[in-house]
Amino acid sequence: MSQVLLRALVWLPVAVVVAVAMDLWAAFLHGRVWHSLLWSVHRSHHTPRPAGSRFEANDALSVLHVPPAIALILFGCVGSPGLLREVAFGVGMGMSLFGLAYLLVHDGLVHGRLPMQFLVRLRYFRGVARAHRVHHEGTAGGAPYGLFLGRWELAITRRLKRSRPSSARVQGSSVPRT
Repeated sequence: MSQVLLRALVWLPVAVVVAVAMDLWAAFLHGRVWHSLLWSVHRSHHTPRPAGSRFEANDALSVLHVPPAIALILFGCVGSPGLLREVAFGVGMGMSLFGLAYLLVHDGLVHGRLPMQFLVRLRYFRGVARAHRVHHEGTAGGAPYGLFLGRWELAITRRLKRSRPSSARVQGSSVPRT
């Protein structure tokens, strides 16, 4: 078996796992950081962009994971041979794959900033877009905070709300999120 094929047997599964994990990480950051500590920046994503403007302040948050992904890929290219180098390359590729998919689906399909409307033909992507629109209802948004797994996050959130006793729902609704 060639050396590249052996290395790819590490990269590929690591990249896939990391790409999926990135949606969970993004949902956590979105719900716990963007909608609290960094709301002053993220708010621009929940308000209409000025006419003719292609960018919003929130776009700056999208590039925070680019330097670590680049560093991991570079280490995977020039680091000392071994498992750590191959795993680092896979992690960087998984982060990059997620970032590209997020850009195309979120900014393209969901918000129409890129020509990706053809994806709406696929049932899965219609569900992703629908769930994200639920997030944008109101001014501050709410669950789902994830994108690709947002449909399931929304279903779980609804199930949890239904299973709570009504008195707990009323008490918990007035408590601000931390």
